[in-house]
Amino acid sequence: MKQWIGAAFAAMLAASCTPPEVTEFTDTLIPQPEHWNETSAESLIVTGQWNWTVDSTWDPVLPVWQEWMRGSQWNDDATEVELKMIRVEGLPEEGYELEVQKSGVTVRASTEAGAFHALTTLRWMIPLEPLEKTALPCGVIQDAPRFPHRGLLLDCCRHFMQPEFVKRMIDLLALHKMNVLHWHLTEDQGWRIEIDAYPRLTEIGAWRTEADGSTHGGFYTKDQIRDIVAYAASRHVMVIPEIELPGHSNAALAAYPWLGCTGEQMDVPHDWGVFKDIYCAGSDSTFEFLETVLDEVLELFPSTYIHIGGDEAPKVRWEACAKCQHRIAAEGLQDEHELQSWFIGRIGRYLESKGRKMIGWDEILEGGLPAGATVQSWRGMEGGRAAIAAGNDAIMSPTSHCYFDYPVESTDLEEVYGFEPVPNDVQGTGRILGGECNMWTERAPQDLVDSKVFPRLVAMSEVLWSQPAQRDWSNFQSRMVQHYPRLDAWGVKYGWETVPISMQWHAGKSNEALEVQFLPAMTGVQGTAAFVPLGQSEPEVSHPLNVLFRIIGEGEIQVNLIRKGASMGVPWTFPVAGHVGAFQKIELEHELNTYYPGRGEQGLADGRLGSHDFRDGSWQAVQGRDMGLTIELPEPVRIDSLSMQFYRYQDAWIFLPDSLQFQWSNDGVTWVGDWLMGKDVFGEMTFTPNESQDVNRAAVSVNAEAKWVRFTARNPGVCPDWHEAASSETWMFLDELVVHTTAP
Repeated sequence: MKQWIGAAFAAMLAASCTPPEVTEFTDTLIPQPEHWNETSAESLIVTGQWNWTVDSTWDPVLPVWQEWMRGSQWNDDATEVELKMIRVEGLPEEGYELEVQKSGVTVRASTEAGAFHALTTLRWMIPLEPLEKTALPCGVIQDAPRFPHRGLLLDCCRHFMQPEFVKRMIDLLALHKMNVLHWHLTEDQGWRIEIDAYPRLTEIGAWRTEADGSTHGGFYTKDQIRDIVAYAASRHVMVIPEIELPGHSNAALAAYPWLGCTGEQMDVPHDWGVFKDIYCAGSDSTFEFLETVLDEVLELFPSTYIHIGGDEAPKVRWEACAKCQHRIAAEGLQDEHELQSWFIGRIGRYLESKGRKMIGWDEILEGGLPAGATVQSWRGMEGGRAAIAAGNDAIMSPTSHCYFDYPVESTDLEEVYGFEPVPNDVQGTGRILGGECNMWTERAPQDLVDSKVFPRLVAMSEVLWSQPAQRDWSNFQSRMVQHYPRLDAWGVKYGWETVPISMQWHAGKSNEALEVQFLPAMTGVQGTAAFVPLGQSEPEVSHPLNVLFRIIGEGEIQVNLIRKGASMGVPWTFPVAGHVGAFQKIELEHELNTYYPGRGEQGLADGRLGSHDFRDGSWQAVQGRDMGLTIELPEPVRIDSLSMQFYRYQDAWIFLPDSLQFQWSNDGVTWVGDWLMGKDVFGEMTFTPNESQDVNRAAVSVNAEAKWVRFTARNPGVCPDWHEAASSETWMFLDELVVHTTAP
């Protein structure tokens, strides 16, 4: 039928006798379309006003497109140009053809989703602001996604997100051809979904008292959820709920203590980490509860998949629970790991009986992967490999590329764009369904989410849509520059692509010195850098970027940046130490960890000191092992002291060393230096519960001549009994063996 929708738009397509320069819209589209074939030298002329007539059997896709185009004036006398939308057979599930002709635009698709993606592409082709005169080249786009699952995990548990914010995020997903919102709705720190059968889940479990005494919380009513799910469906985004089990369930246990092994009353936690109180696997009432909850969840979410979590579930409570031990014996299980597999398998079979499929984090591989379960691989790529080998499907979201709560220092835009979801050596009958970027919100309330997700989600959208052969980082960068005005128009408060400065460090020409130079790493970045010596509040002198300057002794670097004429606000700051050991020959006694390599082989002797964020790439770390290094100096020098920094965050299993040793030598054979016990250096806090994060330092006086210095830290072993992850191996995080010489 003919349908006028011109009142919604801000432009007119019309013929012109003086064609303007043609806009090559394929140089601006993200994600990159699969094929573009120019069909003639002619073009479709844009002259500042738009009016559309639609001949379509795709009526359901039009309202959203009209909404995206709303907010502009239109001209009743505008020339009418056809937008034809035709159903054809044989195109891929979400694929489409979009043909631009001198007289108008034709869309062909087999499915409503394909037609919707075609209109999304067309929306990108239209200038954000009416232009006096521009043109679109005549040709055909043939396009389809590489992967069927292209998603964003939004954690609304650690910090509650308002319903309108969730809907806005759905719009942004759809505009980038992403088709899954993985909605994290239950967690230790908050239960966010209304369940009629268990009202205390939201009366009690949706609220927590923060450390400062304030209250944080909220939940989504069933009507709000229905509205959000329908909103997403109209934009061809599938909402997959995550109902965490058996771990990350403290909010539910706070509401109904009988769900746990001990039955003890607890509060909803306000801190982060892994907690040892989880659902009791030995009690039938636990499964009655979960099945009732899932019944109500299934009524709200028509998605094929339901995510059940399955990650980070300590077995401490199960080990001491008579009911759980009876379950292990009754079911013929070997241990608590097989009990978790049995638990998840039982839930999976229940979902299967309801016509649904289960997704779980890669821990569900432990103890045996339940049949038919899809694995979401987050601890690297290995979970995906194992799932495929077992004949199961996998969704890839490794921390290395897909965790957008990580700072840009750890995972920048280029690293996200370089993500390849299919492991090199994958073998088996399962499939890689696609991938997700994960937005966990322990440290990102609603007002910070934009700056974490964007622009990195834009890169992920192309990774998951386009074929590998189409991906080109330089080309994507140029398109990204043209995409920022769109993000501005959509009100996205995006963050930085990468650290906006590059830093070049060198050993100084004298003891206790470093030479440092800061260079802009992004277009349009200017600023100044300064060194603030330890104990001072202001720098002695500021240097423009590009200027090489010296650092003597310890202190802090401050970099003030300006972009597009505006200050970034808070300076980039980080601690440094100009010392004689920086950039000297180093030998490590431990292997670098893949995820925490701490600036590589030289990282423990490069003048940079550890930061206040263990995930930003400043720290070297290992789990369950000792750490150590030796530095060989160019010549013997009189050493005044040696020191090392340690990160401590016990909720994340990061502990201080059990013991440590500083040593020095003049010949590399005979060493001086005693072992020091951790508790004597750091105090008893090393061995008691403490939710805070901090940087600790150990130092020894030397007052001796030496050519070699050495440091060793002994791992404290497993997490202690009081810890939520008792018996799990601990981590140690170190940075910088500082070698201070005696002043002349």
